[in-house]
Amino acid sequence: MALMEPPAIPVRKAHDGLELPVIGFGTYKVNGFAGVDAIKSALEVGYRLVDSAFNYENEGVVGKAIRESDVPREDIIVTSKLPGRHHQYDQARATIEESVARMGLDYIDLYLIHWPNPSQGQFVEAWQALVDAQRQGIVKHIGVSNFLPGHIDLLIRATGVTPAVNQVELHPFFQQNEQRAYDDAHGIITEAWSPLGRANQMLRDPDIVRIAEKHGVSPVAVILRWHVQLGDVAIPKSMNRERQRANLDLTGFELDDQDMRDIAAMDNPEGYTFGQNPHWHEED
Repeated sequence: MALMEPPAIPVRKAHDGLELPVIGFGTYKVNGFAGVDAIKSALEVGYRLVDSAFNYENEGVVGKAIRESDVPREDIIVTSKLPGRHHQYDQARATIEESVARMGLDYIDLYLIHWPNPSQGQFVEAWQALVDAQRQGIVKHIGVSNFLPGHIDLLIRATGVTPAVNQVELHPFFQQNEQRAYDDAHGIITEAWSPLGRANQMLRDPDIVRIAEKHGVSPVAVILRWHVQLGDVAIPKSMNRERQRANLDLTGFELDDQDMRDIAAMDNPEGYTFGQNPHWHEED
């Protein structure tokens, strides 16, 4: 199928020069040949940021879709993430190399530590492994996921290298104001996983529905437009081509100041969707 002209999507820029489009494509539970087709479809309609992880068990699917796509490899930013069980330095280096091999690519554009797993106390040596992999050239940019300011401070003090990205849970019910302020102050792009939160619940929220009706758009469009105006990068997922296209079509309207205030009032500092607080949550 012929490529569509990509929509004009704003970008966020990190301290190290990395630029990410404000809307990317999430691939959690996007697996098998149906997953290959969904990712190729997303690339065809205009996505240029694809998010994966070692623990999603779909790095091969992501790589196959990228290799088969008509979109030039250099135009695609592909992300993967290091799992918690492989934070020890040598294991981390081997896992990064395994990720590159699974994808069948020469390099991965952005590699993150998936969770800090603070009780293990090994995320600093995992970070050193990412720093060395970047110097080797098999990953182009490095960052973290679900890291709190104190965790990132430790990385910077130990290595002198600041992450380019911090991917965290972020949505109208959990807005991460302090984390976003910290990231901004350090030139770190804040990337939102679960950008629609508990989608079924949030999409029925009376205020979200009212704002959507006011602008003549869907509740999903309101939430994604909120992410754009907030200044983060959102990575929604859809296997459906029309919804993929709709999730990129966010430039025809703008939330006004009252809309933004109404959504700001939805914030709950303990609004984790799955109770995964990085202070104590541990990933395998």
